[in-house]
Amino acid sequence: MINDSALLESRSLRDGVLDRTDVLDRVKALSLLPDGMHVTTAMVAAYFEVGLEAVKSLVKDHRTELETNGYRSLTGEELRSFKNLSGIQSRTASLALFSRRAVLNVAMLLRDSEVARQVRVYLLDMEYLARTRPVDNSIHRDTVSLDDRIDQRITHILGKTVVPMFNALIETSGEHRKELVALRAGVQRIERRLHQHHTRLKRLEGVRDDRPTVGVMAAMDAMNGRTFEHHIAKLLRRDGCTDVTVQGGHGDRGIDISGLTADGRRLVVQCKRFAPYLNITSPDMQKFVGAAKVLHTAEVALFVATCPFTSEALSIAAETGITVVHRGLLEQWSAGEPLDVLE
Repeated sequence: MINDSALLESRSLRDGVLDRTDVLDRVKALSLLPDGMHVTTAMVAAYFEVGLEAVKSLVKDHRTELETNGYRSLTGEELRSFKNLSGIQSRTASLALFSRRAVLNVAMLLRDSEVARQVRVYLLDMEYLARTRPVDNSIHRDTVSLDDRIDQRITHILGKTVVPMFNALIETSGEHRKELVALRAGVQRIERRLHQHHTRLKRLEGVRDDRPTVGVMAAMDAMNGRTFEHHIAKLLRRDGCTDVTVQGGHGDRGIDISGLTADGRRLVVQCKRFAPYLNITSPDMQKFVGAAKVLHTAEVALFVATCPFTSEALSIAAETGITVVHRGLLEQWSAGEPLDVLE
């Protein structure tokens, strides 16, 4: 088995395991900034339990490699916007940010940190187990293939037959509506779990979709506002919401989408497709709170945005029961991970 020090010396080895950013949280919880995507130099130093200068020196020596994996330095208007988001009161002319991938990159370069060493050991242990675990490929392929076909058939039946049957029953039943809605929600949860299981199997098999792939967030950044709203409506329907309606713009009374959750709660959504360097501010959130809670008496209210939220906007959301779907969470939701509030 390769010694963890090999990662310190070989960039090719480092590049081969940079997708395993989940290892960071397995070794030690990594706190993120409110955008759900980045950490500062001070936060990196705190995670690895080293001084600031150790991280700065490492960046100086390996800047090109780190930039390839998500390290960036903000200046000018982009920095001012980020300070408004994070509440950082620094007067510095630039601010360094690390993505999770860049933090993992640091772990494979930082010599004098026990936390970094543990991350490297964990990475190599996982790689070793993955490569040496004995598998009867012929039996595995046949079993996975059969399970896959069964899962797809069950998912098809649930989605095309059972759920529509519940929809029809709910429309015509008053006395048992609540029980039927609960049963339908249970069926839809099973359908989603099967779909997620099917996706995981495909990843394990190394099967790739023949369609051209585009980054989830890059695709949303390319949408106009109306298309983005319909994309969010599609995600809601995927996760079991019903009566999902995209409002018509003028006269929408402060919301973009309305509907019912799978268990029958009133749902409203505000959608903002902003550039990633902008942010949702306190006035934006206050306006939506009034529309969602006063005008529409919503039980579930989502503020979905392709950009970060300011700390004040996040505080208002927490105090008033608004669910914030920031850029990082939106990417996970679009990739198939359901929102907890919709479960």
